Amino acid sequence: MIVDRQTATAPTRLVENIGPNWFASVMGTGIVATAAASLPLTVPGLRGFAQVVWVAAALLLSALLVIVGTHWLRHPVVARSHARNPQMAHFYGAAPMALLTVGAGALLVGKDLIGLQAALYVDWALWWAGTSSGLVTATSIPYLMFTQHDVGPDAAFGGWLMPVVPPMVSAATGALLIPHMAVASARATMLYGCYAMFGLSLIAALIITTMIWSRLAHFGTSGTARVPTLWIVLGPLGQGITAAGLLATSAAGTVDPAVAGGMNVFAILFGVPVWGFAVLWVALATALTARTMRRGMPFALTWWSLTFPVGTFVTGTTQLAVHTDLPAFRIAAVVAYLGLLSTWLLVAVRTAHGSIRGPLLRTPSSSTAILARKDSETA
Repeated sequence: MIVDRQTATAPTRLVENIGPNWFASVMGTGIVATAAASLPLTVPGLRGFAQVVWVAAALLLSALLVIVGTHWLRHPVVARSHARNPQMAHFYGAAPMALLTVGAGALLVGKDLIGLQAALYVDWALWWAGTSSGLVTATSIPYLMFTQHDVGPDAAFGGWLMPVVPPMVSAATGALLIPHMAVASARATMLYGCYAMFGLSLIAALIITTMIWSRLAHFGTSGTARVPTLWIVLGPLGQGITAAGLLATSAAGTVDPAVAGGMNVFAILFGVPVWGFAVLWVALATALTARTMRRGMPFALTWWSLTFPVGTFVTGTTQLAVHTDLPAFRIAAVVAYLGLLSTWLLVAVRTAHGSIRGPLLRTPSSSTAILARKDSETA
């Protein structure tokens, strides 16, 4: 069905402008629930809060799946154009991570509402859907970059990580499912498969992070609403620490005790140094974001980059607290969660306001490439 833009109704025009980047709101909301469920402390009401947030994330995911499905049916040309857009294409990785986050939330907090068996059904279904689609984005989007997208020397930004991070999320969330598998060989296969996805995502993320660092050093930031995507670098770091910790826990009773012991050591020897770099990146991203905000950075969906990556830092810090039993990591996890909660509330309110008023759903006025630059603080 072809809809004429001059006669289209307002709801039709709004649906036409929905892109894959909207799934970042599900990721950012879902991680608030899963991070709360794993925090190394007990606070009255925290469990109930996590359940409410998970339900909200699940409802938002359901709504977006319907809207995006309608978008593809009614506006296939616009939908396909997103894959050809060097900026938007990378956000196709948000949908798989949204599926995986809500699925993990079902097992961590949703089981209190729908029962363990139903939660397992939901988690398995969303894990398979998120994992398969995530492996597709991890392959197809880089392929488009290599063969079709016009990529400038200053083009690298945090969004480049979006299509390659889903396998890391699959590794972390798959670890939660291993104890619920009855067949020993299936558990071991799942464990090693998750480690393979861990490596797939980790190495690709390290390459891209190096390119982002190089771009910042040579060209500076864009000074636009794209700056918050720098926080996405925190995603594979925090999720990598989380995956290493959860997989080490699941290894016990799944593989040879000596191998399981090595995986537990790896969770610490990998996790602590990466956590140190993550803290450095938090400091850099905070300074660059604050600098851009002082210059009047407008609100955009890229602000959701301040939520999910920070959430993975919380879950990663929690895993280090579990494996090292150090109070310092427990305190750091709580402090990071408070930061996550405050940014999530801010971004959620701004998103709701922008959606109701309309700016977030309007067609972008220009598709001009975003250029990075260096300038003085007084410019």
